[in-house]
This record gives sequence, structure tokens and C-alpha cells, in this order.
Amino acid sequence: MIGNPKSALISGASRGIGLGIANRLAQQGYSLTITARDAARLGEVATHLRAAGAADVVAVAADISDPDGVAAVLAQHSDRFDTMSALILNAGVGTAGALADSSMRRFDKTFAVNVRGPVQLIRGALPMLRAGAMADPERGAKVIALSSITGVYAEAGLSVYGAAKAALISLIATLNAEESGSGVTATTIAPGYVDTDMSAWVHDRIPPDRMLAVNDVVEMVDVLLRLSPRAVVANIVMSRAGTDGYRA
Repeated sequence: MIGNPKSALISGASRGIGLGIANRLAQQGYSLTITARDAARLGEVATHLRAAGAADVVAVAADISDPDGVAAVLAQHSDRFDTMSALILNAGVGTAGALADSSMRRFDKTFAVNVRGPVQLIRGALPMLRAGAMADPERGAKVIALSSITGVYAEAGLSVYGAAKAALISLIATLNAEESGSGVTATTIAPGYVDTDMSAWVHDRIPPDRMLAVNDVVEMVDVLLRLSPRAVVANIVMSRAGTDGYRA
């Protein structure tokens, strides 16, 4: 095991927001466990993060909707590192369409990735997060989950996705009620459309230069990780400029 007091596990780390966060933490000398589904892409990212300054990188290809895959990610982090300073829940999936036309298969997949996977990751990581909080009483340990503005404000066509993201916000709020007194604090970030591959489907209506930048979210994560464990920030809504603030 490596006794580095700064280690983070990041899901959905191979691109977009997850990659941006991983880059920032690598530059700060964190040891990282990164996971995503594409093993080849994940290996390339791991090489890049080592070059960027990460103290150590463990890459574990896994589907967050697969309980065995999540267990493998947690086990490899635990085998390599003594503690966990931050758990970044970024992996997500969504689909657009009217509720009347939605399929239960897509419902099950959306909730498996956006809710069940985070529940399993949090439950498995809590002993390491508690140890991380004890090892760094000035900062504690953090759980940061990427939700969506649609989990706060309803938007037509995003019912199932919004419901899953609302459940994630509730989950994190309850985690704070149970764990913040012991130094493990949690935050959901609920942005509107961010300029990533996941938002490409709506480029005909909202061009990338009108979306939030990945770095906007990365900066928010960076600030949260520097807060003392006395501060609890339950949820942050990030809306796009030029909107009324109640839509993705």
C-alpha cells in the first residue's frame, strides 16, 4: 500500500468533466484510481496523468452499472492506497424523450449508472474516506457527485434522467446528515449543459460556445476539495448564461 494522504477515486475519468478533474488532481500530486468502460482509452489517460504529476495512477476498466465491476474498482483502490481523500462520482448516462415514450430498459440503465453505482461506490469507499478524514483533519474527506440542473428543475424530455439526478442529490444530502460529523462531507454539482461529448446531441439547438466549459466545473471541484470539514455545501446549481436559470 501507498500511504499518500491525498488519493482520489474518479469514475467516468476518461473524457469530459471526469478527465478535467483527473488532470487537475494529477497536477496537484494526488494518487488516482480512475475508471471508465474503455480500457484502451483509460490506459492512455493513465499515462497522461502520470506525466502531468500524479503520484500514482491505478486504471480499472469497469461499467458502473455492473456491481462486480464497481467492487473491482474499490478493491484495487483499497489494495493500493491506505485511505481515500476524495470520491468523485462523475460517470453518468442519460437519454432524452417524452415520459410517455420512455422504455423501462432505459430507465433501469439510467438508474443503475446514475444512482445504484454511486450508492455502491459510496458504501464501499466509506471506510477509506473515514480513514482519509482522520489522516487529514484540516480538509477531511470529500464526496463530489455530478448531478444535473434537471435534478432540481424539471425539463420536458428529460424525465427519467432528471429523476435519477434528483435521487443522487437526495442521496448526497443524506450522506451529509450521516457522515459530515466525522469529517466526510459531500456535494452534488448540478450544471446545465456542459461542452462535452455527452451534450453533442443538442448542438443543433445549443452550440458549444453557449454551454458551460468543463473547466468551470473543474474549478468548482477544486474549491470544494480545499474547504475545511466544518463546511457542508450540499448542492451547487450552475446555470448557463443567457437563460432564466431554470433549464439545462
